[in-house]
Amino acid sequence: MYTLKGADFRPEHFMWSVEDRVATVTLNQPERKNPLTFESYAELRDTFHKLQYADDVKAVVITGAGGNFCSGGDVHDIIGPLVKMDMGGLLAFTRMTGNLIKEMRNCPQPIIAAVEGVCVGAGAIISMASDLRYAAEDSKTAFLFVRVGLAGCDMGACSILPRIIGQGRASELLYTGRTMSAEEGAAWGFFNGVTPSGNALEAATNSARKLVAGPTFAHGITKKCLHQEWNVSIEQALEIEAEAQAICMQTKDFERAYHAFVAKEKPVFEGN
Repeated sequence: MYTLKGADFRPEHFMWSVEDRVATVTLNQPERKNPLTFESYAELRDTFHKLQYADDVKAVVITGAGGNFCSGGDVHDIIGPLVKMDMGGLLAFTRMTGNLIKEMRNCPQPIIAAVEGVCVGAGAIISMASDLRYAAEDSKTAFLFVRVGLAGCDMGACSILPRIIGQGRASELLYTGRTMSAEEGAAWGFFNGVTPSGNALEAATNSARKLVAGPTFAHGITKKCLHQEWNVSIEQALEIEAEAQAICMQTKDFERAYHAFVAKEKPVFEGN
């Protein structure tokens, strides 16, 4: 295990900070609404992979600077070069972007997206792939791949989005590329909360702190089961969860909770 604190980890393509075991990833090209590049995709992928081994981070907040979340793949740095690539290069790129989502789902820490302003394309996907999402009331989210002549099945959208908002609603967004408002997203279950403009990061950070104050080892098990049980039978799911819960029953946090209950006190969890 190792730490990913600011002094030890300094990414080149986004801002990174760790405070009270909550890491904050800030996409930081505000003048262009925080687009993604080949390099930032790869560095985000590698960072979420490293989080599997980080013992100083128990929750992650991802947001964007300057009042916007993310405008998706950069038109000049990504879209232009893609037009000139052969199939081998294109497939390497699409697999790399998919691997970012794979690493987000595989890292044990809950990921909370704080969505302000524009959240489109790959930005919408990153929000979708997070565990929880909080949006400013004036934010605009769109899976707009169809509007640039591409399929809606990008970076796991056809797998994950229907599980969040339902098949029919996901189909509409992916076929049309239209914008989903924060109010609509909350009503559909995409957003866990809607805040006044400028307050999404505060809401996401408060949520992360509450999770960090809980049994963080058990949170990691919950995330693993939520992810793994998409493609198993109920019988398999029951066995997975029986084994997972038995493991959690061996933790000190489970014992702490019992003694706190007996003493009529609030448990203080330590993540072990």
